[in-house]
Amino acid sequence: MSSAVKKAPGKDYDCLKIENQLCFPLYACSKEIVRRYKPLLDRLDLTYTQYITMMILWDIKKTNVKELGERLYLDSGTLTPLLKKLESKGFIERKRSASDERNLIVSITDKGMDLREQALSVPEDMRKCVCLPPEDAKELYELLYRILNNLKEN
Repeated sequence: MSSAVKKAPGKDYDCLKIENQLCFPLYACSKEIVRRYKPLLDRLDLTYTQYITMMILWDIKKTNVKELGERLYLDSGTLTPLLKKLESKGFIERKRSASDERNLIVSITDKGMDLREQALSVPEDMRKCVCLPPEDAKELYELLYRILNNLKEN
């Protein structure tokens, strides 16, 4: 056995095994779920990040970029090109706040609201894909948000 492969005395390297990492199944699952969204969202001419942005705007209609970024866990470097693309498609408008020009307001357009109707089938199609009983899905949702909140606090 070469010295590079020897286990150091008193050290336990099990924590470095991929099967012992919480982050790996989260990463792999997220990647697979986003991959499953792609054909559904292609019909709407949206990427996954554009879709989650639209979901917020379908609900609240208008917000500022800072609040949108906080809700989506996206920084302005990711959000700015995404919003420009949604605006070029006619789904949103971006305007400077009259009271504070540093504040960029994002509003959904009528065309963007019309897209909501076409998106109605996406959540059900994804539920079929994931195949989790509703109580398990609810528990997973709550656990993931608990992790997100813990990470935000630390």
